[in-house]
Amino acid sequence: MTAAAELRRRTRDFLAAHPPARIPADGTDEARAARLDFLRARFDAGLAWVHYPQGLGGLGAPRALQAVVDAELEAAGAPDNDPRRIGIGLGMAAPTILQYGTDEQKRRFLRPLWTGEEVWCQLFSEPGAGSDLAALGTRAVREGDTWVVNGQKVWTSSAHVARWAILIARTDPDVPKHRGITYFLCDMTDPGVEVRPLRQITGEAEFNEVFLTDVRIPDAHRLGETGDGWRVAQTTLNNERVAIGGMRLPREGGMIGPAARTWRERPDLRTHDLHQRLLTLWVDAEVARLTGERLRQQLAAGQPGPEGAGMKLNFARLNQEISGLEVELLGEEGLLYDDWTMRRPEHVDFTGRGAGYRYLRAKGNSIEGGTSEVLLNIVAERVLGLPPEPRTDKDVAWKDLAR
Repeated sequence: MTAAAELRRRTRDFLAAHPPARIPADGTDEARAARLDFLRARFDAGLAWVHYPQGLGGLGAPRALQAVVDAELEAAGAPDNDPRRIGIGLGMAAPTILQYGTDEQKRRFLRPLWTGEEVWCQLFSEPGAGSDLAALGTRAVREGDTWVVNGQKVWTSSAHVARWAILIARTDPDVPKHRGITYFLCDMTDPGVEVRPLRQITGEAEFNEVFLTDVRIPDAHRLGETGDGWRVAQTTLNNERVAIGGMRLPREGGMIGPAARTWRERPDLRTHDLHQRLLTLWVDAEVARLTGERLRQQLAAGQPGPEGAGMKLNFARLNQEISGLEVELLGEEGLLYDDWTMRRPEHVDFTGRGAGYRYLRAKGNSIEGGTSEVLLNIVAERVLGLPPEPRTDKDVAWKDLAR
């Protein structure tokens, strides 16, 4: 299965057997059930992730051929799996489970993850371990075939709607911090898991803090070897940065779209200085879009590496500069804010809200998915090969570190 023509034929045969026109367009239970049946059938046909193995949503085809499938499905009006809502599962949990999961774990988790039946969140950052994630203190202690987990996580997107979480916890405090971590799949409905909203500068609470009190995780839900969680987590983090900074966009997709539209529709707001700045940012956004396309093509040869840190860095910078320009372009109107209602949305809506929301929400882009300062170090050391910063805690047992 390598030819685009063969994959196109297979997709059309699938659409003939599962015509999207039969799916009701309303929001009834019948429509939701029909949409879910379609997505399940698509997964089983290997058209979810064509580069995944057969039986796990794919056909073992080159990753680049996913675009062939997506184009045919979009032209036919087929429903998608609401990727913004389940982005953490698609972009972070799935590739990690595929690489490190047992056969049983892959069969259990990948299908409902892709169809959106089970939403995922990421229990990584902690109040004392954000930029220095390897310093995390959440403990997991083994009792027979079960791990008992206690600790606190923070900045957890979608925890309030998640069914499962990818979790890293310390299982050996007697070794240096990078070596005593283990990776788990945590059931968010288990006793002892408490999710509390964190209201942000936007007024919303898409983030949460999560408290884990004597949460019992079966060893069957450990991903990778005990103590090897940091290496497993690198797969998640590298995919996360690509998912955030290298998402597929059309020209003028993302933040630059609303700014360019305002410029075209409101000639009364234009100045020469704003014009020059908009042109510069438009070019930067287009370069970033094309660079992301090239990065995705490189992924066809394997897993993402540290290069994704550069994409995520640029994503944060562009969003903050473009949203700042848009607020300035709107003048007094830019000082208005559309809605300060406290709510807990399922995803970030960068383009569906006003300029004030985009400006405020973009401030978090240089924190989430790895702070810009940490990503600069990754680019310097792992991409450019520059000498690493001195690290005095590298060979010190975690329990002996100053905290």
